[in-house]
Amino acid sequence: MLLREQIAISMDGRGRAFDNIFVERLWRNVKHEDVYLNGYETMGELTLGMTRYFDFYNSERPHQSLDYQTPNIVYASGHGGGALIVDKFGSGKDKTGQRCSAASVDLSTA
Repeated sequence: MLLREQIAISMDGRGRAFDNIFVERLWRNVKHEDVYLNGYETMGELTLGMTRYFDFYNSERPHQSLDYQTPNIVYASGHGGGALIVDKFGSGKDKTGQRCSAASVDLSTA
């Protein structure tokens, strides 16, 4: 499936920070700004805490890399960062000519 869609997988090597830098930075923030401070004791507490934290992270916490805006603001505006990822890979239209959306993605072939 990956070859058919012309998707390349990065396999630079184990522990290579550049491959995962965004995810590594995210989880560093999650741990230092929430998990270590709250010391969750049960999976239920952790689940509720992560739900609250990610809501805060996306809607209230300003991000330096986003010019001190929140991810929700950047995403809604369609400017900057990953908000323009569709534009980087083509017209943003699927095979029917419609704009791509989560509802139009067929996961049955994944």
